[in-house]
Amino acid sequence: MCEDNQTEVTVFLLLGFQDLYKYKILLFIVFLLSYIVVLNGNLVLIVLVSTSDHLKTPMFIFLKHLAIADVLVTTTIIPMMLDIILRDVKEVSVTSCIFQLYLFFIFGSVQCFIIVIMSYDRYLAICNPMRYNSIMVPHVCLKIITGTWLLVLILANKILVFFQLHFCGLNYIDHFFCEFGPIVELSSSDTSILLLVDFFTSFLVIFIPFSLILITYIIIIFTILNISSNSGRNKAFSTCSSHLATVCAYYGTVMTVYMVPSDESSFNTNKFRSLLYIVVTPMMNPIIYSLRNHEIRRTLQKKILNIQIQLKTK
Repeated sequence: MCEDNQTEVTVFLLLGFQDLYKYKILLFIVFLLSYIVVLNGNLVLIVLVSTSDHLKTPMFIFLKHLAIADVLVTTTIIPMMLDIILRDVKEVSVTSCIFQLYLFFIFGSVQCFIIVIMSYDRYLAICNPMRYNSIMVPHVCLKIITGTWLLVLILANKILVFFQLHFCGLNYIDHFFCEFGPIVELSSSDTSILLLVDFFTSFLVIFIPFSLILITYIIIIFTILNISSNSGRNKAFSTCSSHLATVCAYYGTVMTVYMVPSDESSFNTNKFRSLLYIVVTPMMNPIIYSLRNHEIRRTLQKKILNIQIQLKTK
């Protein structure tokens, strides 16, 4: 409860990029264009995989769900961020702020788990190809995806604890979205248990998946090196190069945000670091798979050609 001389906070003020006020039009245009690129790139992947029978393989099914998670993550954050840039400060109810944090945790965690599932898919394809088709059947892929979402929804219950916290006095968040750390700092309640639960959850969502990916790729690399022919090694490496690039992009940005020391007085540095995994990674994934995968490129070219033919015949 709040003390007698304090009023309970019912709204938070998101400050956004106040130090960059004179560049707000430029920031708005850059982030709007980035959001459009993220939406278009990932929606194209989703549509291609959903409408093309020859792309309904495990790797592309997992890629489609990664694209869905990418779209949901950016949509949870970017529209509000654009509004903050135009208004300079945005007033958000405590409930809405916690709900945004809840969605961001769910979609971000799904990204982590799908990336590790894709690494296991590549492990089977390269290290155990004889059993690949018998293990990675469509209904198994569906169960894996469904189980991932259910697990994340269970883990996301930690965010609901925020509804039991009290917020008194200060109510401004020097960020462009409702991030876990700033909200915890504003709470006047005891958050020690919440922080402990957050550490445990982060261990499950980030550290364990990353460790599994690392182990998987060590095995994959040794398997590739043991292939006698150069053509065989090149073919094996090409089957996992796109996913490896995605792993490097995703975990590289996450580690930059959470592991690289930053100047506490430079809040804008932390904000732009957050943009790496909110905008940059979801924008890079479609580009990586479009450039590295000939099946995606060929399917996209056929779709465009069919559309052109249909327009000419009308």
